[in-house]
Amino acid sequence: MSGFKKFLLRGNLIELAVAFVIGTAFAKVVTATVSDLITPIIAAFVKQPDFAQLYFTVNSSKFAYGDFLNNVVTFIIIALVVYFVIVVPFARMTSRLSKTNDPSTPMRDCPECLSSIPAAASRCLYCTAGVTPVE
Repeated sequence: MSGFKKFLLRGNLIELAVAFVIGTAFAKVVTATVSDLITPIIAAFVKQPDFAQLYFTVNSSKFAYGDFLNNVVTFIIIALVVYFVIVVPFARMTSRLSKTNDPSTPMRDCPECLSSIPAAASRCLYCTAGVTPVE
């Protein structure tokens, strides 16, 4: 039982639970925005007062394409927010932190492990072997 308690109290699980709750709340806000603001604007252009109620029937089967379009717009908005709020800043941060991604830094191979290291390095990043800097 103590192993299960340790599992539940791990930081990653708590962070994941918080992210899930915030994500669920965010999805509800986006869904409300789409159904209450964006859909009526689109519906005004197609002369339909309730965009979510658009449907067609085939052999007594109802196809609610208006609701489907609401969900597609909701998905696109959430994907855009995730991309611009999480993916783009993370990519910028990792590119700033990674010195090896800088194309202006001259590189060379480590004589011990043959990994690519900066030419001015005095120690290999990967195998920690001491190397003579090339200037």
